[in-house]
Amino acid sequence: MKKIIYSLFILLDLSASAQQEPQYSQYMYNPSVINPAYAGSLGYGSLFSLYRTQWIGLEGAPKTLNLSYHQPLENTNLGLGGNIVHDEIGPSVKTNLALDISYTIRFENESRLAFGMKVGGELLNIDYTRLNHYNPSDVSFRDNIDNQFSPNIGAGLFYYNANSYLGISAPILLQTIHYDELAYLDTNRRQHFYLMGGKVYDLSYNVKFKPAFVAKMVAGSPLQLDLTANFLINQKFTVGVSYRWSAALSALVGFKVNDRISIGYGYDRETTRLSNFNSGSHELLFQFDLFKIKQQIETPRFF
Repeated sequence: MKKIIYSLFILLDLSASAQQEPQYSQYMYNPSVINPAYAGSLGYGSLFSLYRTQWIGLEGAPKTLNLSYHQPLENTNLGLGGNIVHDEIGPSVKTNLALDISYTIRFENESRLAFGMKVGGELLNIDYTRLNHYNPSDVSFRDNIDNQFSPNIGAGLFYYNANSYLGISAPILLQTIHYDELAYLDTNRRQHFYLMGGKVYDLSYNVKFKPAFVAKMVAGSPLQLDLTANFLINQKFTVGVSYRWSAALSALVGFKVNDRISIGYGYDRETTRLSNFNSGSHELLFQFDLFKIKQQIETPRFF
């Protein structure tokens, strides 16, 4: 039975030390997935999608799809949004659905402070027949887990102005025991806390520089810290690098197709011994902004 448990949870353990929930190298373009206070902060509606396939060549490695939308409510201080995150690791499939609502306070210096709440839940499925050492006679793995639902709430703060931001959030406040039958507590969903920030500097007329960071804290796991440096050139091209502390180095590129459509790509390479067993991770993003035709976006937000 120990071999069976090892086969099921080895990938979960590899990621649990730093990513019990999905991780993103291009986190700075969709903060709403971890901070509900971001909803509506752009001043117009925005549709975002991201697909990440991690640790290419490693069987059962994580694959994540994120779809989200958020917008402000006209003539109010409210913002609304929603996120769908579909995450596959080995024999397990998780689908997280969440609705976000934010309330923004505007200050005289043009800065703003938003408060946000996240409400939703997670569906978990595990197909034990996909295990390499699956043993039908073992009663512990006789019944698959089908659409096990776990409710969740989250909260966040997001302070920002025209060229900087700082946010703190806890997108998962309700802890859940998924595998209580096996008493394998390390795989249970735990509370997550995030601190993120960034600032935009005008280096020249057509070049902007944005350093950014996100730190994730999970009980029982080491602190995860991502540091990123991005350059926006001619309001069209984005190029940058990101470093996940003691874990991975990433190269990031992006292109603004037109006023509404942006695309991006990220490639991660592990800096740990895990790099001996995979050829890296790939991440694709697509963003479509739904601002009104008469609305002028002369200088698009870099976050």
